[in-house]
Amino acid sequence: MRKFWIVLSHSYLTRLKSKSFMITTALFLLFILLMANFQTIIDLFDQDSQLDRVAVIDQSDELFAILDEQIDQGDYNFELARYDGTLEDAEQAVLDGEYIGVLELEVDAEQLPVASYHTDQLSNQSVQYQLESQLQQIKVAIATNQAGIDQEVLESIYQPVPFETVAIAQADGTTSRTEEEISGARGLVYVILFLLYFAVITYGNMIAMDIANEKSSRVMEILISSSSPIGQMFAKISGIALLGLTQIGIFLLAGYFVIQSKQEELVGGFFEAFGFTDIPASTYVYAVVFFLLGYLLYATLSAMLGSLVSRMEDVNQLMMPVILLVVAAFMIAMIGLSTPEANFVTVTSYIPFFTPLVMFLRVGLLEVPTWEIAISIGIMIATIILLALIGAKVYRGGVLMYGRGVSLKDFKQALQLSKKE
Repeated sequence: MRKFWIVLSHSYLTRLKSKSFMITTALFLLFILLMANFQTIIDLFDQDSQLDRVAVIDQSDELFAILDEQIDQGDYNFELARYDGTLEDAEQAVLDGEYIGVLELEVDAEQLPVASYHTDQLSNQSVQYQLESQLQQIKVAIATNQAGIDQEVLESIYQPVPFETVAIAQADGTTSRTEEEISGARGLVYVILFLLYFAVITYGNMIAMDIANEKSSRVMEILISSSSPIGQMFAKISGIALLGLTQIGIFLLAGYFVIQSKQEELVGGFFEAFGFTDIPASTYVYAVVFFLLGYLLYATLSAMLGSLVSRMEDVNQLMMPVILLVVAAFMIAMIGLSTPEANFVTVTSYIPFFTPLVMFLRVGLLEVPTWEIAISIGIMIATIILLALIGAKVYRGGVLMYGRGVSLKDFKQALQLSKKE
């Protein structure tokens, strides 16, 4: 057991003190800080800038006042300016940079607005769409007024239909999760999905590279002779896991303090749609369980594959199947966020390499029976044990294999070498 802790602490402290870990952590913390102050930074650059101006030539002498009032009442990044010259002069003013465009307003035979927008910035279509939307509202108001329809009647017609979703009680008296619980759980599911995706790819690759590095430096031959292969393998997995938890913990703490310090500014938007309130405590428990099991599963696989590599440059090639599995699980989970009841989501949630992401998705958004969750966790644990047993043999033989090529034949050779030890 003493040797296990020696390998674990060495794997953890070596990576913790490395420049790459410090730089990566610092960059992520800087990213979190920038995202939290993103709007403040934009306002800092825009505080001295003036609103863009749109020249308006109103042939009707009526539409400009109505349109200008609507634009003033809204939150737009441009303003209107009455232009009394000709269209050609206004276009030249646009080219000279005085305006971003020219809006020419007229009325047709039915006294309804007709407009044309002239600009040299065709890629900036937001102004065009906003002007078109406001003119459409003016047209509707004029047309309904001409038809004798009262404005209050029109507004009542466009009012959204009152619509309420009510959960039907089950036979045992329980009901499905409320809309607030599902909304909050969806936010947690998003976070765990991205954390697990990030952890598996980053730290799984780190385990494989760590083993390949020791193997290429011949240190592995000394280590493997002084400790059991399965103990050494799981010591490295545990050491990198502790490193990952340290780094993720730093990110979560930084995110928590940023949210607390800017709680008033972050009301609404993402934090309102994907809040973390009204989430059952069991969902947090399952988040931790599936995160740890998912890491152990992919880390064991990564350690086994890493033992077959004798050169650092071959690590990414051999890790590609693992990355593809993680990407496939992530894509299924992303699709399942909108349709968690789909049959393919249910089926894939029992496939051990997809279970950490997909089953947690179902647990977070649906009322999944406990026995289904227990079966999926049992399958994962059995798979981890099986990979550990096979991985220990492959690890013991693989670390003593040296060569330029990496193929599936190396598994057989590694198993044969382990039997000779």
